[in-house]
Amino acid sequence: MNERILGRAVWHEWELDPDWISVNHGSFGATPRVVLATQQKWRQRMEVQTGRFFVRELPGALRESAARLGRFIGADGADIAFVENATVGCNTVLRSLRLTPDDEVLVLSHGYTAVRNAVRFVTERAGAKIIEAALPFLQAETDAIVASVTAALTPHTRLAVIDHITSPSALVLPIDRIGPACREVGVPVLVDGAHGPGQVPLDLRAIAVDYYVGNCHKWLCAAKGCGFLWVRPEHQLEVHPLAISNGLGRGFLEEFDWAGTRDPSAFLSLGAALDFHEWLGGRSLMARNKSLATEATTVVCDCLNTEPIASGELTAAMGLIQLPFAEPATDKIARVVRKRLLDAHVDVAVHPLEGALWARLSAYAYNDIEDYERLARALANVSLSM
Repeated sequence: MNERILGRAVWHEWELDPDWISVNHGSFGATPRVVLATQQKWRQRMEVQTGRFFVRELPGALRESAARLGRFIGADGADIAFVENATVGCNTVLRSLRLTPDDEVLVLSHGYTAVRNAVRFVTERAGAKIIEAALPFLQAETDAIVASVTAALTPHTRLAVIDHITSPSALVLPIDRIGPACREVGVPVLVDGAHGPGQVPLDLRAIAVDYYVGNCHKWLCAAKGCGFLWVRPEHQLEVHPLAISNGLGRGFLEEFDWAGTRDPSAFLSLGAALDFHEWLGGRSLMARNKSLATEATTVVCDCLNTEPIASGELTAAMGLIQLPFAEPATDKIARVVRKRLLDAHVDVAVHPLEGALWARLSAYAYNDIEDYERLARALANVSLSM
């Protein structure tokens, strides 16, 4: 698809409200009409004869969907299990660990809160430790990021949890370098790829990591509740779903493909989302989104008289802008700003990070530069007064 017909020209493909400034695709995604229609067809097919569907149709359809996803992310479908989202996938790996009080789990200072909480839960229960690698932030550089991670590894590190793209700071981390550096000293790597699939190209066979979890509802525009867990074959017998069910002891896929009765339509309609992503441009869409995010970040930063924190290979389809508020950057202040913006029909992520308040914008197929010019004006005019 030619990029000239993206932006407002394809707005009608989604249920988006045209009166809003929607530049927050990275938080929840946006499911297009064609994927919602496909999901509904699967739901109807399920209800026509549920016994036949769950016993005869679902197993093959689920594996076909996994194989299709595998071709997109450079993986064997047999190594992919579907989960509801990346947080569930990270919890699955972490809860499968058998930690001792001597063990350590490494996380990043910009790690996603929910995943950091999961690490805290499993380490506290085992009496183990969390080790935090401080992520170089302002004017970040690849070499410094890799050095920060490797410096935090010790002989007691049982697992390194590395974000592919950090949620609070929107940095694309060099997992192609971090993975081998960790495995060289015998440390397995779990990549939290919540923002990876569809925002940046993926080839899991070429990346030296042990586990990769991703969301499909974000940058691939799948239905909500469609995530995946990829596990290297040598680790699969050690990993079990959060809900233990009939497949226990029967192998990786037997355990994950059936965890009890649930609506699998989000997983089964993934093919429609992948088709739609390709129709929008596939890899050229990813490049277009990155280019738009870079331009948008510059536009907003210029308006607020600030500077982008990263560029080049450390960025993709999201940008980060420091907000000009003198008040202490707290979750409470972030909620106030977010509320003011939502009241003004502006949807953009706002959060505190390292002593400042930040807005994280996203760029997707339905956005064009006018969205960010409007965003800049909205951010410049937002007030903290009650």
